[in-house]
Amino acid sequence: MTETPDYPNEAATTEPVEPPANIQSRFLFVDVAAQRAKQLRRGARVRLSASDGRSPHKLERAAMEEVRQRLVHYSLPSLPTQK
Repeated sequence: MTETPDYPNEAATTEPVEPPANIQSRFLFVDVAAQRAKQLRRGARVRLSASDGRSPHKLERAAMEEVRQRLVHYSLPSLPTQK
């Protein structure tokens, strides 16, 4: 079965992707969760498993839980070099 992207611009990958490190900064956590919530509002599928029957009803809560469980992949922009 092929993997379909959650967001139209995401490319489906066949290689395993290393999950991102735990976020230590509250500000980065909020930024990543906000971007994921925006994707969910636009129709992306929630990546949480509903096996425990306690899935969040609000998309913002779902986005935060996805970030906590390291289900959201993100990258940070590189800093400009000092001259």
